[in-house]
Amino acid sequence: MEQRTDKNSYTLFFAIGMVLVVGSMLAYAASSLKDKISENKRIETQQNILYALGVNENEGTSAIFISTDKVAEAFDKFVTKQLVLQGNEVREDDQAYLINIKSEKEKSKSRDYQRQLPLFVGEIDGKTLYVAPIRGKGLWDAIWGFVALDENMVVQGAYFDHKGETPGLGANIKERYFMDDFIGEHLLDASGNFKGIEVSKSNADPKNTDKMDNQVDAIAGATITGDGVTAMIKSDLNLYTPFFKDLN
Repeated sequence: MEQRTDKNSYTLFFAIGMVLVVGSMLAYAASSLKDKISENKRIETQQNILYALGVNENEGTSAIFISTDKVAEAFDKFVTKQLVLQGNEVREDDQAYLINIKSEKEKSKSRDYQRQLPLFVGEIDGKTLYVAPIRGKGLWDAIWGFVALDENMVVQGAYFDHKGETPGLGANIKERYFMDDFIGEHLLDASGNFKGIEVSKSNADPKNTDKMDNQVDAIAGATITGDGVTAMIKSDLNLYTPFFKDLN
């Protein structure tokens, strides 16, 4: 007996079968690649932290991470402690780099939850630096970064990235010329109060020689992305202010 393939029921059963087959294949792939995905996440996070510390392979105007085969050794060498700040508690945790910043921000919307704040202590050329991860919202999607600070909350290095900002515009937050502008900028004002750093369209210091003005030049055509960088620096790095006040 010939099977009818033009019936609605045939189309429905065929679609269900394909969903089950494809779904099973994707589930298997996700399961089998879980360890590799976790390893890639570790490498990327450690590369970001090292980049902010100044451990990278930059050439000319290009921003280049340290190569993947050197990451683990470099991280162990230059990152001397991993801390977690939570409320009034400061504890060491060698898995602090695995803390999900996005999830912690969501949880902190509840008044009953105290957000976990990872902080990475590095030693570079005899100088102690502190790298804090930050996360915010750009024009289209998430933006994030890692900012290295000295004990006075002066920026010593930064790395920014994004999920879906516009190429040639907002996506340029991960270009070296933009990230390097933050080096030397103060997060505190002249009175020692936290002010942050504004990505400003009206900054009258295009060569970025004034490191006490709490401003860097904006990227042309990327106002909303720049505002997102300003906002995440102000909201997230301010949370670390009590820690740095205790240092001093």
